[in-house]
Amino acid sequence: MGMSSGGGGGGAKPSINVTPLIDVLLVLLIIFMVITPMKPSRFEAKVPAEPKDQQNVNVKPNPLTLVVSISKETRAITLNNEPFGDVSDTDKLKNRLAEIFKERENNGVFREGTNEVEKTIFLKSPKSVKYGDVVKVIDAAKDAGASPIGLQIDDLTD
Repeated sequence: MGMSSGGGGGGAKPSINVTPLIDVLLVLLIIFMVITPMKPSRFEAKVPAEPKDQQNVNVKPNPLTLVVSISKETRAITLNNEPFGDVSDTDKLKNRLAEIFKERENNGVFREGTNEVEKTIFLKSPKSVKYGDVVKVIDAAKDAGASPIGLQIDDLTD
């Protein structure tokens, strides 16, 4: 036979040379150490500054503000206090938002200091509304082209 199966002496013992593996490991370690400081390490939230004199502040709402509200009892959707169906059928809301954004694009309504069309909306919902219902409304707004979408839960009854 051409091969012997482990009997007696003098056969070559296999050994793995780990030096190249350690070199590769050190190179990868250096790469990860260089890349780690470059990745974003926090979520940046834009918080408005406190007014200096709060007693004499007369705040006027921005006419471009779009507020979508979800009613707790009826699951009805309103856009700036105008009814737009309910959570089970968000097509009416999506179509109206798309019309508004198209009008803004045609009229050149841009975000302050940018070349982007103003497509910001705020979603107002009580905490007790089901998460799935809120997600349906957010999806409809995103399909219409809204970006960014702000969530508001304060000053609402549960």
